[in-house]
Order: sequence, then structure tokens, then C-alpha cells
Amino acid sequence: MRASLTTLGIIIGVGAVIAMVTLGNGATASITTTIGSLGQNLLILRPGNRGGPGGPGGPRADAPPFDQADSAAILREVTGLRAAAPLATRSEVVVIGNRNHTTQITGTVNSYLEAREWPLNVGRVFTDAEINSGRAVCILGETVRRELFGAQHPLGVEIRVGPVPCEVIGVLVSKGQSTFGQDHDDIILMPLRAVQRRLAGNTNVGTIWLATNRPDDTNKVIDDVTRLMRERRHLSEGGPQDFEINDMQETANVMQQTTAILTIFLAAIAAVSLLVGGIGIMNIMLVSVTERTREIGIRLAIGALERDVLMQFLVEAVMMSALGGVAGVALGLGTSAIAVYFLGIPFVPSAAIVVIAVLFSAGIGVAFGYFPARRAARLDPIEALRHE
Repeated sequence: MRASLTTLGIIIGVGAVIAMVTLGNGATASITTTIGSLGQNLLILRPGNRGGPGGPGGPRADAPPFDQADSAAILREVTGLRAAAPLATRSEVVVIGNRNHTTQITGTVNSYLEAREWPLNVGRVFTDAEINSGRAVCILGETVRRELFGAQHPLGVEIRVGPVPCEVIGVLVSKGQSTFGQDHDDIILMPLRAVQRRLAGNTNVGTIWLATNRPDDTNKVIDDVTRLMRERRHLSEGGPQDFEINDMQETANVMQQTTAILTIFLAAIAAVSLLVGGIGIMNIMLVSVTERTREIGIRLAIGALERDVLMQFLVEAVMMSALGGVAGVALGLGTSAIAVYFLGIPFVPSAAIVVIAVLFSAGIGVAFGYFPARRAARLDPIEALRHE
């Protein structure tokens, strides 16, 4: 019982380290999946600048919006692009019968689906006539379809988007939720001009999504788009920009690095428990040496060498810490498996960290068990035999 309680510090330390690393790996994988679900080689062009007078994270108050001509100019004049999609978004209540649901209405063109690599589950995309005329037709995200129609077939049915009646022509493949809880499927796509004329009452474009042909084209495309937009927005050379281009892959890399640093930091804190456990092992071994002094004296008297006694107590210390490490591995993996289920992130255990944790726990046994073992081996046999 005493030995089991002594190894508890090792068990908790190893378990905590493995749990932190596994959860960190899962969070990193989830972030990668989330960014990847937006689309490959994706750039997002927005008016405003995060460093502008609008405050950190906010657009400049004097930054004018884009228009559809900006998107057309980018696609026409910038090489290396496979898609450019202007977006105008609004939040509206959609209604059918006695059911209603508040969702994001995104006015765009078919290239938005190409940029995000987002196919349809059923139905069709917008026709050129619908895009040019601004006819009110809509493509539903899976969440909206489920909320409004349940098990019913939505194609050809007319719903009301705000004050505008809209015919359902398609349903998107489900993309699920992001790491941050955003539901990608809670969306309705409509032709850009339909949203501008019938919902927004203007011709503003809030965002332009750009998709490059290859990852290697990204830097060149950013430079070319920046130069073109400065020219179209009549910005002086060397003056501040009133727009920004975000590289989603760069954003993903920054988030992954941040997650990795936090994981290492938390694992280092958890590893302190291993040192506490090692001190506990040294303490119990010192007590064991005192209690077994007569036994040690008998062994030395009948011919045991110092190294034999040293090895005996060292092996006991290593066994306690190593068994604690194995139990800690089971605890860490079990805890992280339960945690990822509730957090909704992937379970990504690391074989390397498991091996390192077990070896490190055994090393703790050697480091903290050596002094008690050395003390036992150097006992005087005569004094040890007289000990009561």
C-alpha cells in the first residue's frame, strides 16, 4: 500500500503529460481540418485594415466597400487564380409555413463553391441568367434544410428570406462545425445581385474570396492583388492600405504554432508532478533502508557485495517508478479519450510521448533511488547486524 501511494505522484505526472500532449495534438488536427474545410490555397480580401483607426480587429471607418467590378478585375488581370468570388452577407429570418430560422444569407456567384471546394448534395447551381438578373433562388446549407424541412424534400419549394420569396434549387454537402463552434452549414446562398437589390439595397461587396491554383502562387497573387486594388482604390504610393488580404494557410500555421506552444507549456507544468513523485520514491526508499538494516547486514555478512545491495534497492526504485509510468500512460490515454469525446476534437495519441514518458519515469527511479541504494550498500555489516 505504501509503495502504491508513493507511485501515485508518478502516475499522475505521466498521465497529465500524456493527456495534455494528446489534447494538444487533437486541437492542432482540428484546426487543420477546420481551415482545410474552408478551401485549399484560399485568400480572403476585405475592406479595412486591422491596424487602422477602427481599432484592433476592426475595419477603418473610412474604408469603402468593394463592388462586383473589383472581383471581375482581379479575375481578369491577376494570373494564378482558379476562382474569385464576391460576397455580400446579411443575417435574415427564413420562413416556411409555421417554421422559421435565423441564418446567414450570402450573396455570391458559382465560383464561391469552386473556391471553397463545396459541392452540392442535391439540386443545381445558379444559371447565368439568375446571376445576371438577380432572381431570388437559393441553395440551402444542411442545417437550414434540417431546421426548415426536416425529412421533407426541399427542391422547388418556395421559402421566404426576410421579405423576399425565394425558390430552393439546391442543398449543399454538409461541412459540419469548426473548432470554434461555427456551423458552416447554417447558411443560404443566393445570387449576389438578388441580395444586393432585394435585401441590402446597395451594390456593396463585403468580402472577395480568392483561390490560387497552387500554394506556390500565393505570394505572387497577394502582391498582384495588392497592387491592383491600390490602383483601383486610388491609394497614393507608400500610403496606408484600406484593405487587407488574409492567407488562410498562414493563419492555420500561426494557430498550430500557438497550440503547440501551449501544449508544451501545459505538459511542462504537468511534468512537475514527476519530480514530486521522484522525491516520494526517494523518501520511501530511505525509510525502507532503515527498516531493513538487519536484512542488509545479513546479506553483507554471508558474502553479498556492495554492488549487489546497491542493485537490489535501485531495481526496487526503478520498478516502482516504471510501473507508475505504465499506469500513468493508461490514465493519460483514458482521460484524453474521454475529454476529446466531449470537446469534439480528434483523438491523436503520440507513440513518441508515451515511450518518452515511460523512459523518463524509469529515469526518475534511477535518479531518486540511487542515494538510498548507495546508503544501503555502504552499511557496516557488524553495525547492521546489531541494529534492532
